[in-house]
Amino acid sequence: MARDLDERSLIEASQRDPRRFAELYEANFERVYAYAAARVRDRAEAQDVTSEVFHQALENLDRFEWRGVPFAAWLYRIAANAIADRAGRAARERPLDEAEPAARVDLEETELRAKVFRLVKELPAEQAKVIEMRFAGGASVREVAKHLGRSEGAVKQLQYRGLQTLRDRLGETDA
Repeated sequence: MARDLDERSLIEASQRDPRRFAELYEANFERVYAYAAARVRDRAEAQDVTSEVFHQALENLDRFEWRGVPFAAWLYRIAANAIADRAGRAARERPLDEAEPAARVDLEETELRAKVFRLVKELPAEQAKVIEMRFAGGASVREVAKHLGRSEGAVKQLQYRGLQTLRDRLGETDA
């Protein structure tokens, strides 16, 4: 209940002063990015969709009406529409034999991805950097080692420790 009141007051403050929107952005970025990434399966496109969602949300914030539903639900709806629009444009631009079925991912998976993003941010800096570069950026161990100025063995150790910490913390939050 208190969280709803905090969110509502933050929304109302952002409607009065758009500079306050940054707080809504920070509070919801991981969720929206995880939602988009799970559906578009392309990092650059997920980033574009996320950017588009927050741009549209800010642009239309004055039309948002509090109904007791989390603000993220409105953002998810904007994201779903943006993804559908992009898919429609892409389908019109490519031959039918290249069309692929829309990915269906439930909200629980999206929330889990958002939780993982938050937990990665809580890791020690080098572990977080390795995890981000390896799994979000798709870099090889060698590329990460070169970027960080560390040996490949050190990068593997940082990755192992980071993943183990994430597993432990995910286990704690699910219990």
